[in-house]
Amino acid sequence: MENILKHTTGSFTLPGEAGYEELTLDLAQKWGADVIRDSDGTVLSDEITNSGYGIYSTICIIRDHNEWARANQDKLQQTFLMTAPKVAEESFLTFHLMDDFFDQQFKVNDSADSMKYWQVYDRTTGREVNRNFWTYEKEAQNVIVNNIIPWHKYTVSFLAYRIWEEISMYNHVTNGWDKEHLMQIDPVYPQTREYLKDWLTKWCKEHPATTVVRFTSMFYNFVWMWGSDVRNRYLFTDWGSYDFTVSPKMLDDFAESYGYKLTAEDFINTGLFHPTHLPPVKTQRDYMNFVNQFVVSFGKELVDIVHSFGKKAYVFYDDSWVGVEPYGKRFKEFGFDGLIKCIFSGYEVRLCAGVDVPVHEIRLHPYLFPVGLGGLPTFSKGGDPAKDAALYWRSARRALLRAKIDRIGLGGYLHLVQDFPDFVEYIATISDEFRQIKELHEEGKPYVLPIKVAVLHSWGKLRSWTLSGHFHETYMHDLIHINETLSGLPVDVTYIDFDDLKNMDLSDTNVIINAGSAGTAWCGAESWNDPVVEEVLTEWVSAGGCFIGVNEPSSTGEKDFRFKMSGVLGVNRDSDYKSCMGKWAFVDDNSDGLIPAVSSIPLRGKVHLTDGAAKVVKSKDGYPLLTVNSFGRGKGIYLSTFENAPENYRLLLNILLYGAGLSPDQKYISDNPMVECAYFAGSNSLIVINNSEEAQSVSISTDNGPFEVKDLAPLATAIYKL
Repeated sequence: MENILKHTTGSFTLPGEAGYEELTLDLAQKWGADVIRDSDGTVLSDEITNSGYGIYSTICIIRDHNEWARANQDKLQQTFLMTAPKVAEESFLTFHLMDDFFDQQFKVNDSADSMKYWQVYDRTTGREVNRNFWTYEKEAQNVIVNNIIPWHKYTVSFLAYRIWEEISMYNHVTNGWDKEHLMQIDPVYPQTREYLKDWLTKWCKEHPATTVVRFTSMFYNFVWMWGSDVRNRYLFTDWGSYDFTVSPKMLDDFAESYGYKLTAEDFINTGLFHPTHLPPVKTQRDYMNFVNQFVVSFGKELVDIVHSFGKKAYVFYDDSWVGVEPYGKRFKEFGFDGLIKCIFSGYEVRLCAGVDVPVHEIRLHPYLFPVGLGGLPTFSKGGDPAKDAALYWRSARRALLRAKIDRIGLGGYLHLVQDFPDFVEYIATISDEFRQIKELHEEGKPYVLPIKVAVLHSWGKLRSWTLSGHFHETYMHDLIHINETLSGLPVDVTYIDFDDLKNMDLSDTNVIINAGSAGTAWCGAESWNDPVVEEVLTEWVSAGGCFIGVNEPSSTGEKDFRFKMSGVLGVNRDSDYKSCMGKWAFVDDNSDGLIPAVSSIPLRGKVHLTDGAAKVVKSKDGYPLLTVNSFGRGKGIYLSTFENAPENYRLLLNILLYGAGLSPDQKYISDNPMVECAYFAGSNSLIVINNSEEAQSVSISTDNGPFEVKDLAPLATAIYKL
């Protein structure tokens, strides 16, 4: 049967560039673009804006206002910083506050409003040092701490202005720009809000050709603290942290609203801060809710201004997105017409697709920059952007088969593609693939197996399809690998927290996954100390559900060596405390064929059998890697860890099928683990994708019998009418 891939147009956003008008318009035609956009560091000429295409204009609403910022430097955005711990050898210590920090990013805020939030801590005892025992030297920017205990460790926490907007800073450093540093202003101040509303109104009047205003998120960037030493340039970063929203004004307003005051330590958290992988605490949740309310309220005012000029407002869900929370209960109040997500991975496609907005758009990688985020060449000597694009597309394509995305696009400097014709051709190919996949979604949803999976962690729905950033920033967490593989599997997926677990109807849920290291938000940490959680989940498994635990599931933290769900899993956490106790002997048994020949399971979580009843499917060095335990009418399944890879996609699907009590021989699943497919009944079409870099053949069971594909090219997509 013939592969029906064809050339189409539309649903593509092209980055244009003044000075390269001919290239811009030629590639708009080749890639089937219907929209041209500007990028950070580029502008569009009149020839481009008047060429008949839709025009996206990028606005980072809180930067590019340096003249106003210089006149209102007390209204720059801020953050709490903590000095590196110092050990006292005498009864006093001197801290030069900026020793550890990049002085082009930060400037000490030593105003009276700021200093009321400064704190000095004895980190050995965990106690704050009384304000009477430390002084500040304003000119030298030193804090001197007196009457302290020798050989104890001390730190100073203080507020600092951020004097270089972080994304501009990164782009500036990466591309070697020789231009003025852009500052970020804080809309928490009424004067800033009035200035921004006037500025946006004037901007809309001056840009009649713009059809879509693309907000580069809203007001507050994810936290990204740079250090003074290039050997440790990135001191702390987290996609979901609210550290860069802080200011004396925001803290004072919070105290008035919530009836209690936050301190520097509520943010510093002994130097750990509050990355998303740590379980959220009450003060953190309260503050996030407060900031979210503010961001939505003022954000809606700006969106209304855009709408008043007959333009649409899209939000770019990256960069200054903190407080936006697209899976939060207030998001729809913004009134956005669309959401654009920068994606490296499949789970980011699913994150975008699930947000309640009319238009969902993804920005593909690689970005059109000379080097990538990891510092390796992309559109420069030694780079291979076509290969990079193919591998990124492999991840995105799986998810695109499962959830509808409306548009795709690129960003950066278009002229860089001129030396890479193979990249130009490849983007033309995948643009056509995308448009046909979108068309199939519009004719009806893809076939899904009768499996509903709930992923259980501390954040629940709020962090659906994500952890705390792109895959390359969170590779060390088991759950991000599971999210990525789930993003392309033909199953229903939802995200729940522990309150949901206790209060929701689980009767239509087949599998619950809990994955992560002990004490993390992804495992659940102290939430497992609630006996109701264990009771509800255990009863649900007994009634026929399947609980899948990965690494250190249902473990509260380092002081508790047990899995709360060990009775269901049939395994428990191993530790030195077991060194004097015997262990059950076992023999590996993969007779159910759960592990495909190409798959692998590394050793991460170390467990022992509790009563010898659990079947060990695979082990290494005496430690079970995959176990299955019958419990009532249900099952407990344990995985030492899970690593996302094309070789392992079918491994997770096999486990889900087995856990849900279904045969592995289901319709519209390939018999080759390196090949996946999706069936769209509305158009009676079958998409087959090769996830490997070698040619593959496959047989797929359909309603009309086996469907055979021979020698599908490496990384290829094929679409067939059945």
